[in-house]
Amino acid sequence: MKIRNLPQRIWDLFYAHRLRVLTLFIGVLVPLSLFGLLAQELIEDKGFFFDEPILRFAHDLTNPSLDVFMLGISVLGLSYGVVPIDVGALLLLLLWNRRRDALFFGLSVIGAGLLNQSAKVFFGRPRPKLWPSIAPEQTLSFPSGHAMGSMACVAALLVLLWPTRWRWPTLALGGVLVILVGVSRVYLGVHFPSDILAGWGASLGWVIGLSMVFYRQPTKPAPENPLDVQTLKS
Repeated sequence: MKIRNLPQRIWDLFYAHRLRVLTLFIGVLVPLSLFGLLAQELIEDKGFFFDEPILRFAHDLTNPSLDVFMLGISVLGLSYGVVPIDVGALLLLLLWNRRRDALFFGLSVIGAGLLNQSAKVFFGRPRPKLWPSIAPEQTLSFPSGHAMGSMACVAALLVLLWPTRWRWPTLALGGVLVILVGVSRVYLGVHFPSDILAGWGASLGWVIGLSMVFYRQPTKPAPENPLDVQTLKS
């Protein structure tokens, strides 16, 4: 009797937690599956049909003004933009005594960085060599550190800010930053497009997965949020 009722019980459990399961699938499994598919193709040395055409298309668009712009975006995507934001956000969370949020944010951005370096060593993919880059890199290529770092930063901030009115500005500005950083790395010829996609997928899956562990949902629940001005005033 109990065995016959098992499918119904499984369905009832799924239905009761359908939003969480759906979020887990979209926010964690889909991004990580994207990374896994790209990684598998790379391991099998099949390459990606879209990498070279996109790189050559981007190179055809080059001009001095766009060079300066893309160089600036690339710099903002890590050393002079994302990293200072990471450090500043972490310090503010500690200053406001939001230790759990600080631990989540720290694990999100630092963990993404460690995952990136480990993956680079494991896959050992060399950088594109289709033309001499104006911003040459000597490290390995897959996945993109700029893509992972910017995505981890923006995704972690969104997790913490989602219950507040700051979520939409963060989503808009952060989304533009993440996309532009990825485009800049392809434009400069230092990353394959598949490096960028893999970096986005790995970071997004990592951050949302951490949020499910820390907050039992993809974003921090209301009402408390360390970056909500109304909360700070109360």
